[in-house]
Amino acid sequence: MPNFCAAPNCTRKSTQSDLAFFRFPRDPDRCRLWVENCRRADLETKTSEQLNKHYRLCARHFEPAMICRTSPYRTVLRDSAVPTIFDLTSHLNNPHSRHRKRIKELTEEDIRRLKERRLESSVEQLHSKQEKRRDSEPPRSEPQLTPQQQEFRHFLRAAFEIVLLSGRRRIPLAGPGRLGPSNFQALLEVRMNAGDAPFGSRFDACAVNVEYCSADEQERMLELCEQSVREGILRDVRESRFFSLVTGDPAEFPGGAQLPLCLRFVDRSGALREELVDFVPFEADCGAMAERLQAHVAQRWGLSMAHCRGQAHAGSGAFTGQIRAVAVRLMEAQPAAVLTPSSTHALNVQLASCVPLTGVKVVMATLRRISSFFQTSPLLLNQLHETISILFKDNPEKSRELRQLDLFSWTEMHGVFQVALDLLEPFLRCMDSVHDNKDVKWSGCITSEACSIAEVLADFEFIVTLVVLKNALSFTRAFGKNIQGDTLDIFFAASSLTAVLHSLNEVIDNIEVYHEFWFEESVNVAAAIDVPVRVPRLFLRKQRDHGGEELQPEFFFKDYLTIPLMQCVARDVKDLFSESHLKALKCLSLVPAIMGQMKFNTSEESHAEVYRSDLPNPDTLPAELHCWRIKWKHRGKEVGLPGSIHETLQLPDVKFFPNVSGFLKVLSMLPVLKLQDKRHTSALKRLRTYLYSTPLRYRSRRLATLSAGPHATPDLLQVVDQYMKVGSEKETRTTPAVNVPPNQGSFI
Repeated sequence: MPNFCAAPNCTRKSTQSDLAFFRFPRDPDRCRLWVENCRRADLETKTSEQLNKHYRLCARHFEPAMICRTSPYRTVLRDSAVPTIFDLTSHLNNPHSRHRKRIKELTEEDIRRLKERRLESSVEQLHSKQEKRRDSEPPRSEPQLTPQQQEFRHFLRAAFEIVLLSGRRRIPLAGPGRLGPSNFQALLEVRMNAGDAPFGSRFDACAVNVEYCSADEQERMLELCEQSVREGILRDVRESRFFSLVTGDPAEFPGGAQLPLCLRFVDRSGALREELVDFVPFEADCGAMAERLQAHVAQRWGLSMAHCRGQAHAGSGAFTGQIRAVAVRLMEAQPAAVLTPSSTHALNVQLASCVPLTGVKVVMATLRRISSFFQTSPLLLNQLHETISILFKDNPEKSRELRQLDLFSWTEMHGVFQVALDLLEPFLRCMDSVHDNKDVKWSGCITSEACSIAEVLADFEFIVTLVVLKNALSFTRAFGKNIQGDTLDIFFAASSLTAVLHSLNEVIDNIEVYHEFWFEESVNVAAAIDVPVRVPRLFLRKQRDHGGEELQPEFFFKDYLTIPLMQCVARDVKDLFSESHLKALKCLSLVPAIMGQMKFNTSEESHAEVYRSDLPNPDTLPAELHCWRIKWKHRGKEVGLPGSIHETLQLPDVKFFPNVSGFLKVLSMLPVLKLQDKRHTSALKRLRTYLYSTPLRYRSRRLATLSAGPHATPDLLQVVDQYMKVGSEKETRTTPAVNVPPNQGSFI
């Protein structure tokens, strides 16, 4: 049944217009105002209940500011809304028309009453706006400060800006540094010379040989900045609720090795972020380390490990086996914290790093040493390029490809072992040339390192290990590249895991045949660079001490390298891609582009149990998934299909599918998925840049945290207030009778 508008001279009804129609209010006072403004005498005799039940006004009689559109399908009135727009004169132009809605003639008393009421209403609205403005404005404390305190507050804010700049630009505060005896002092002087009055006055008041800011004060300022940044990140994580835990290699600091802890989450804008939050001391005891991590997340960060939906430990070297054991302990305590590879490290590199064999550890460490060696000087890179040009003069395409290789990040490539074999001879000849140092252009440190690397490269054990790694991991190379690629590649790669495991098991079952081909390739590579084929010296010595028979190199490397390496790779692939992990990846079919590839014939309900408890309305999930498929299946031709979780979450209408949105947010937190938003790069990569550019004695965990989070900005005013509060409390404890800004006797 249609709704008719009760306003005079208004003939609109709900079936002929898309306007919203509003009931008369139940509140008697508000309802009386509506009736008076309508000017209909026949409505004055009716109660507010009758009016609310039987009469409506359309949206044309309300100011636009009085109407709120909470969604495209819902329009409501503000609590104080009163109709004020009416046509009270058009019926005068047609005296023969019949009017069911008669307009009341106002007396002078009625007019006076209306004017008074409107005046009172306008005054009340003005007072209400002033009160809201006062409530919304933050309390200002600066006018209550003395000029001296305001000057000190301005100085502190500028000093904290310098601390923040040092963290962003990876400048150590302590000296001697790049900018003089103390980088912090040099930056203060730059600020003073730029004309900052508070800085100049404080410098003038100090002795020329005063230490402007002690190391303790700098550490205290760094601590406050770090706390503010961390609290901002944790606030976003708590709002998101779910998160994943990501760790990297232990970082060396003056106080010892520290394990970096990162959180991956989706912020309120739908952007996936991975932020470095803190460091914890690394322990060799796996059980103790797992307990320490859980306690750190719960007690220091105020988060619940029950909301952790993924974990990745992007370590390398001997540390990898220990942190993998820690991951297993965490999964035992929190089964929902699925172990996955890290998107910032190639899968083949992670698999090789997890192999506990000494030869494999030597290969991985040597490749990292080579990468660091050529970052020492651009001249070394030029020397390598010259060597490549000479060796590959008959193959210019190969020469160009190898010279264009980025040696700063080549150890993170999916095909790193194939590239290492291609560059083995150029590496060796370049190291020999640097070690000879005929032109005397290399320092003793560089020549010594070149000689050490050359000795490792010219060892047959290194060569055969590199060849076996290249061939063994060729079965996971394409799979790893896809599983860490685009969303569409990840979805289909998850379905190919069975084939990958079948290939690895087939190699293990026929290991004698495969090893024979791999060993022959190793012998050919060794012959090309004049390396003798032999069993490792350490094993030969032990064998002779025990009087055993001499073992041939081919059989030795089959038993002690190829077989255990293949078994370890197959086991790790199976562990990294558990059943719950694969179910989660198959839920990527919620992404519209994948739905289109599957001809909109997907069945997410069968995998929904993985995250059913995380959804806002799990009971309505089947109906919502059906509507989600229908929405994209019958879209317009001009509407494209989003190809990633990030693009899907940015859609304005995804909020009308809360279960789908919740599903996608939890899925995107899995560390195996790469960060789509280029503004939020991996925190571990930024941390590695800081560690590489900062000498060990000048490293700071707090500066590293600031450096790894360039877009996480602390609230400097809040930090300054906290610093002044702590300083005032300290001054009160020492000299309670003096009321001056904290540390007024010194520069800070």
